[in-house]
Amino acid sequence: MSAEKLESLKRSLAGMESVLVAYSGGVDSTFLLKVARDVLGDRAVAVTALSESYPKSELEDAKRYAAEMGARQILVETRELDEAGYRENSPERCFFCKDELFTKLAPLAEREGLKVLVYGEIADDRGDHRPGARAAKSHNVRAPLADAGLTKLEIRRHSKDLGLATWDKPSMACLSSRIPYGSDVTPEKLAMIEKAEEVLRGLGLRQYRVRHHDTIARLELDPLDFEELVRSPVRELVVGKLKALGYQYVALDLQGYRTGSLNEVLRRTLGS
Repeated sequence: MSAEKLESLKRSLAGMESVLVAYSGGVDSTFLLKVARDVLGDRAVAVTALSESYPKSELEDAKRYAAEMGARQILVETRELDEAGYRENSPERCFFCKDELFTKLAPLAEREGLKVLVYGEIADDRGDHRPGARAAKSHNVRAPLADAGLTKLEIRRHSKDLGLATWDKPSMACLSSRIPYGSDVTPEKLAMIEKAEEVLRGLGLRQYRVRHHDTIARLELDPLDFEELVRSPVRELVVGKLKALGYQYVALDLQGYRTGSLNEVLRRTLGS
C-alpha cells in the first residue's frame, strides 16, 4: 500500500509540471522536495522562510539537506510577528503564520515560472487542529503528501530507502508552538526558548521541547533521557543555564515529550 501511495505522489507531482516547495528541512518537506526533484528535476525549487520563530539550527540543517539533493533553495523573510492575530496567540495562530508565508510565496512562484505551490502537510495532520491547512486552501496551495495518503511512518521509511538524513530526524515545530495559547508571542520569548533548547541540544538529546510558561521552563523529553537529565552534574548545569536566560523555575514534565502538547487543553475543551 505504501508503495502505491508513493507512485500516486509521483504521478501527482508529474502532473503539476513545476513546483515551488515550501521547505523547512523537516522530515516531511525534505521528503517532498526529494521526490519532487526526482520527478521534475530543476523544475522543483525549494523556498525556506526566515523568521524569528524558525530556529537557526533548523535553517542550517535545511541548507545542508537541500545542497545534498542538489536542489535550488530560495530564502524569503516572513513577518508573521507583525500580525496582531499571530502575536495574540489564539488557537488560530498557525493560520496567520501560513497566511503570511503563502502570501509571500505565491508571487515568488509566479516570478520563477513555477506552476504550483506545495507544502508538507501529511495524512496524519488532517486528524489534528491545523488552522494552517485553511490558509493553504485559501491560497490554492497543494498538499501532495496528504493527498496521497502518506503517513509520517511511511514517509520515514521511504526517506530511509532514499538515503535521506532526515529519515529518523525528530519532529520539529516553530518556536511559537512552545508558548501556551493566550500568552503573547514576542521576539524576546522566542529568543529565550531557542537558547534554552540549544542547551538541551548541546547535551546530545534528540527529542525535546522547552514549553515556555512565563517564569517556568517545562521540559518535555523522551522518558529514556530522564535519568541522564536529573543526574549530577547535568541537572545543575541545565538549571543554571536556563535560569541565566531568565527562567526562575525549571520543571521536568513526567509525561514526557509528545507532539502538540499545548493542544491538549483544546481537546479537553472541545470534548467537554
